[in-house]
Amino acid sequence: MIKIGIPSKGRLRKDVLKIFSKNKLKLQSERGVRDLFGYIKCYKNISVTYLHAREIIERLGDNSLDLGFSGFDLLKESEVNIQKKIIVKKKYNFGHAKLVVAIPNEWIDVQTIADLEEIAFEFKDNKKSRLRVATKYPNLTRDFLFSKGVTQFKLVKSLGATEVYPFTGSSEIITDITSTGETLKANNLRVVKDGQILKSQACIMISKLSLKKPGIKKFINLLSK
Repeated sequence: MIKIGIPSKGRLRKDVLKIFSKNKLKLQSERGVRDLFGYIKCYKNISVTYLHAREIIERLGDNSLDLGFSGFDLLKESEVNIQKKIIVKKKYNFGHAKLVVAIPNEWIDVQTIADLEEIAFEFKDNKKSRLRVATKYPNLTRDFLFSKGVTQFKLVKSLGATEVYPFTGSSEIITDITSTGETLKANNLRVVKDGQILKSQACIMISKLSLKKPGIKKFINLLSK
């Protein structure tokens, strides 16, 4: 049995489903559109599970999925030991987004990460606290800021709309995923000039342990067209 993970909601789900339609692979479910389990007509050896895009990465890592569709950003945010167990077979031309460092517009003296480093030390010296960074991407954010010489900060886990955190007293700045930047602008935030952490797009990925499964390479090639 080849086990496939498909995002359960959002634009990513819609675009992934188009890949199956384009290749004349008819996805079906026993209990209608809300069913989280499915199959492909005429392919009895394939099962489909609809999961959160982050969960797909985890399940590929523990080999409870063979193939999965998710964002490159979510793969790179996952733990290193999980990344080592997953191969990106193809990057698709959809789901494009960037993970960026964003600050309030009123911080007119901050234009670059170097400026942010100065602010972080001011917080430490004058306020006896660390600059708070709200994010859903703690691993990527930490690695990026350290690589740029910013060390005096504290990560705040975002559970919802990260853009509001600087204006509710929960953080000073944020890192967030954005495709057009319009949501950041609408919430009085702007991207630091050299604040791009990662470029992302939708990918098909495979668990390394599944590479030897009969028929899996042929099916991957079909979905990669």
